[in-house]
Order: sequence, then structure tokens, then C-alpha cells
Amino acid sequence: MFDCLIAEKIPLFAEVDVLVLGAGSAGCCAALAAAESGRHRVMLVERYGFAGGTSTQMLDTFYGFFTPGESPRKVAGGIPDRVVDRLDAAGAIFLRPNTYGAGTGVNYNPERLKLVWDEMLAEAGVRVVLHATLVDVETADGVLRNAIIWTKRGFFRIAAKRFIDASGDADLCHLAGIPYEKAGDVEPAQTLTTTFRMSNVDMDAYEKSGGKKMLMERMGAAVDAGTHPLPRKAGSLHRMNAEGCISTVAVRVADVDATDFEQLAAAEREGRRQAFIYEEFFRDCVPGFSESNIIGLSHQIGVRETRRVYGEYRLTKEDCLGVARFDDTVLLCGAPIEDHRAAPDGRSEETVWGYVPNGDAYDVPYRTLVPRGRDEVWAIGRCFSATHDAHASCRSMAQTMSMGQAAGLAAALSLDTDTGARAVSISRLQSQLRDLGAVLEVPDNPAHTVADGWRQNRI
Repeated sequence: MFDCLIAEKIPLFAEVDVLVLGAGSAGCCAALAAAESGRHRVMLVERYGFAGGTSTQMLDTFYGFFTPGESPRKVAGGIPDRVVDRLDAAGAIFLRPNTYGAGTGVNYNPERLKLVWDEMLAEAGVRVVLHATLVDVETADGVLRNAIIWTKRGFFRIAAKRFIDASGDADLCHLAGIPYEKAGDVEPAQTLTTTFRMSNVDMDAYEKSGGKKMLMERMGAAVDAGTHPLPRKAGSLHRMNAEGCISTVAVRVADVDATDFEQLAAAEREGRRQAFIYEEFFRDCVPGFSESNIIGLSHQIGVRETRRVYGEYRLTKEDCLGVARFDDTVLLCGAPIEDHRAAPDGRSEETVWGYVPNGDAYDVPYRTLVPRGRDEVWAIGRCFSATHDAHASCRSMAQTMSMGQAAGLAAALSLDTDTGARAVSISRLQSQLRDLGAVLEVPDNPAHTVADGWRQNRI
């Protein structure tokens, strides 16, 4: 924490009603929802030079919109739908199955998505501050009052009435002394992944040679024979929106505390090293890849979990697999538990799966977004209140966007009614969510999940 005498000298940058820290998919949707009525001044602070977080830095597929299984249901909507609609209008999406049966994903062009986030935030009147890093907070009587950011112009103070922590690592809550569980303290933290993209791939040759089944067999054979030092015997690749290009989720870096900058730096280097081992393997062993090359690595290594805030309620494994229902539900999730673990031998596959029964979806209560005992702050995205197992299910981006939507509306509603986060009218919040198009009950009708089926779900 800054010395109070030093902090007093930091100039005021802005006074806003709602301050959102972190412009990932959760934070962007929170800012859009908070600004929906046009009555509130909303600011979104991001340390990188573009919005989107994981959605634009590492991945190219939204999961969680659809439940897995033979009769999929669409269980996310509202502002998340608007995002996909924008991408669809630009010809930048298609629906695709998940390699491991986690349900249909919405594949998109991540570079176009950067522009979509820019456009939507600007149209909503959100003031976006890029290249700004949260470094401290100021409180009065135990209540958050100001956030302190660092920029190339120096330190600045931002005063706000409501705060939304969408930083991924719960940085705001950490600085404010709000309790959390740190991944790895109780159960092993999920592994980290550097995603990479390759060009000049003959996908027809790849599919004719057996596709993903063939890939798994050849990965296992390469590891067993010692010809290529792959970190695991499994992994996935899929078509991108660019012709002849693929994206992967294959690299695995374990035993990292991603809140420690030195450990994270070492993980970045290891992730890059592994990516080029995969490149060599693909070119040597996989049909259709002989002339391919890596054309891009994720902006940073993908981090699945770090700090998980203790909320007014904590989502559990039993809630997920028992298809829990809550009076204060604000979103649904049908995604399986997908726990990426380190294997004992360092190589074999150790991803642990747990599926929601019968292709159903469970409720996620509003209380998981409200830090315990707080009235001025919400925690959303991968730092929301959940156990390790439940987090491994509810971290899909359709759900994190839905968390942002709920928290943004709640923050605005709390200002409109002069109430704290814990006293927000759940019935009014749910009504506003439904008005936006959020899905709070599992639909009766199956969803359309063919490659060009998105628009059929929007009719």
C-alpha cells in the first residue's frame, strides 16, 4: 500500500459511478451492462493495448453457450449474444464441436473480436483506459473509494462508487484485503497453456488420414518412442476462420504460481519452447502439416486459475454435478468440469472430466459474484467464488461474459436504488437480465449447432 502522504499527492484522473478493472470478456460485458441504461459513468481499465483478455489473447472459441450431448441447449444470451452477432455479421464465426465432448463452441476471428469490443464499448459510452495497471487501492471506513493506476504518464487516482474486479487474478480484491483461496494452496492449480497457430495446413489431408483419432495415436507413439519430447500424449487442434490455418491447445506447463512474476516468466519461456517442439512433431508426423509453420503464439501464456474470492456463496462440485437450482440465479452453466492437471510422470494425460448429468445445466447464484461482507464490489470471471472443481466447469467464456452482464446490471441497480451489492433486489435484477435476453431457465427446444447454425438460434 502507498504511504497515505504519498497517495494524497497522486492526481485524480476521473470520478466515475462504476469502475471495472480488467477488460477481458467478463469485464467488457460488465462495463456494457453497467452502461446499458445510459444513467451511469462507467470506466474500464486494462493493462494491455486492447480489450478481450483470454478471448483475444489466447483463444478463438467461445465455449459454454451450448450444453454438450446429443440434444444441446443454448444456455447463455443477452450481451454475449450481441458480441457473437457482431462477429457473425462480419462473417467471422462458425460453430464447431469440441474435441473432448464439452459441447459446441463458437469459433471466431480473435483479431476481428478486438475491433468488436472496441466498437461496442465506444457505442455504449464506456470510457476505456488502456495501458494502465492497477497498483493500489484506497479505502475509508473499510469501503473501497479509489483505485490507483500506473501509466507511462505516472500514477493516477480513480474515484468510484462501485467497483467490479474482472482482473482474472482478483488483483483489486487482493489489494483491498478481501479474502480468497489461492490456487494450489488446497488442490493443485490447473496447468498453464501457450496456444499457438499454424498456417499452410492441408486440413483435407489431415481429416482423410484419421483426424483427431490419428493425431492422438501419433502423439502417444512419439512420446513412447522418445522421438519428440512432447509434454503430454494428448492435445487438440482445430480449423480457424482463416483458410489453411489451425489453432491448438496442446502446451502444458505445471506447478506455477501465476501471481509470482518470476514463476510466470519462466512459464512463458517454457510454453514457447514446447510450442516449437509441437511444430516439429506436426511437420514430421502428422499428414497435412509437412509445409506448415507457427505464425503466432498467444499474447501471454494462458492461465486457468489463480485467486478465487470467497463470496457470499461458494459454488461447489456438488452444485455442478447435482444440477443445483438457486432462487438468485443469474446465469446457467452446462460445461463439464475440465481440470487440467500435471501427470505424475510428466507426460501422460491427466485432464479430469466430470459431466453435468443428462446434458443439463445448473444455476449460478448471484451471491458467487459478491465478495463476502462487501457492498461496493463484485468479483467476476475466473476470480469469482467457487471451489477448484466448480471453477473448472464455470470458467468458460459464455459464463464469464454472463457473470459480467449480471454484475454490471447489479452495480447499476445498486446505484439506482442506493443499496449495496448484498441488498440488490434479485427479482428486479433477474427481470432486467431477461429483458436483455439472458437465459435463466434451460430451454425446452434443442439448439442448432451445425457450422452455420448461429442465426437459427437467434430467430
